[in-house]
Amino acid sequence: MRRSSSRSTASNPDGAFGRSESELRNVFTALRRFFGGFQKKIAARDHLPKSIQEHFDFSRFVRTIGYQPRNWDLFVEALLHRSYTQHVGEKWRPNERLEFLGDAVLNFLVADHLLAHHPKKEEGDLTKIRSRLVNRRILAERSKELHINEFLFLSTSAAQSGSESILSDAFEALIGALYLDGGIEVAREFVGKTLLLREEILEGALTDDNYKSALLEYSQANSTGIPHYVIAKEDGPDHDRRFTVDVFVGSQHLGSGKGRSKKEAEQAAAAEALERIQKKN
Repeated sequence: MRRSSSRSTASNPDGAFGRSESELRNVFTALRRFFGGFQKKIAARDHLPKSIQEHFDFSRFVRTIGYQPRNWDLFVEALLHRSYTQHVGEKWRPNERLEFLGDAVLNFLVADHLLAHHPKKEEGDLTKIRSRLVNRRILAERSKELHINEFLFLSTSAAQSGSESILSDAFEALIGALYLDGGIEVAREFVGKTLLLREEILEGALTDDNYKSALLEYSQANSTGIPHYVIAKEDGPDHDRRFTVDVFVGSQHLGSGKGRSKKEAEQAAAAEALERIQKKN
């Protein structure tokens, strides 16, 4: 009788647990894939430098950027400042190459967003707004807001400097890593939630800040002399010129800027000068 009952259960497509044999196989296959994938993710970090494996908070970093990396090498590189490379070996490169890529991706995503959301603005206005959105100060502020500085691999002296360029470069390098690891839409989502969908940031960028006037007011208030601007370089064909301008207050060189016109380059130079003055103060 037991043998007959056993055969009856085996021949029943729903089985003893209400599932067919094929369904159970699918469940176990899915479980193998899940745990296999989990093991691969863990294994993918085994080759990272020991100091990073022991002290880096991987889970917190994932929560911070809102993305689960597939290739951790890219994100370690994005966070690796040149001052720390001696601690991780020759295999690991500083984040400068990813910063180069991230800068290009960021500029594209910002331009794409502005073109879609501001159809009545001219090219010159869009260029100004984009330059304000991707300037060093804004990107450094986004890094601070995300606490990216707490994940960076850099020397003690570099960390103590509090350099805006270190933070803004890391932000761009992170965008480069997101683009390589997850594609343009992953990078777009990150740039959107940290920059483009923030109303206060966009409103500030859409305001026509006059950096030259601000620098003049500062110089007069502090009796340091009137800023003067010198064209350092002109590049490109006549229909697409690029200007580089230096700004001096007295004999002191305070900043440089680039633009499609002398006026735009002067504004960029004045903005950099104000940034340097703010750092000193």
